[in-house]
Amino acid sequence: MKILLLLLAFLIIAPAIYAQGGVKDPATLRDPDLERDSYHNLEVARNYFKLKKAYVAALKRCEESTASNPNFAKFEEVLLMAGQSSLWLADKQGKQSPELYVSFEGGEKRTLTSQQFREMGVDYLKKLINDYPNSPFVKQAQEELRSLETPKP
Repeated sequence: MKILLLLLAFLIIAPAIYAQGGVKDPATLRDPDLERDSYHNLEVARNYFKLKKAYVAALKRCEESTASNPNFAKFEEVLLMAGQSSLWLADKQGKQSPELYVSFEGGEKRTLTSQQFREMGVDYLKKLINDYPNSPFVKQAQEELRSLETPKP
C-alpha cells in the first residue's frame, strides 16, 4: 500500500516538475531586444575606439551598455574597452580631450581628473579579471594594469 501511494505521488508530482522545463538562472537570461541594443553600442564603441581614437565617445557607449545590460553576452569586451579608454584619457591620448567627458551630479556639470580616469580604468579592468577569469580579454587587461606599474620615460 505504501509503495502504491508513493508511486501515485510520484506520478502526480513528476509532470509538474517536467512542465517547468528546467529552472534557468536569471543571470543568464537575456532579453533579445536589449542584446541587440547592447551589440549596437559595442559596434559603435569599437568604431570610436579603434578607428577614430575617440575615447570619450567609446567610454560613454561602454558605460551605457554596462548600466543597461549587465548580462550582455560580450560584457567582458565592453569592460576592457571602457578600462582602456579611461586609462588612455588619463594620459590625454586620443583625438578627444578628456574634458569632453562630462557627468552631472546634483544638476552640476563635472569632469574627471587624470587620477579619477585612471582609477575608473583600473576598476573596469579588475572587474574583468575578477568576474571573467576565463575571458580571452583577461591577458590584455593584465598587460594594461602591468603597464601602470612601470614608470613611463
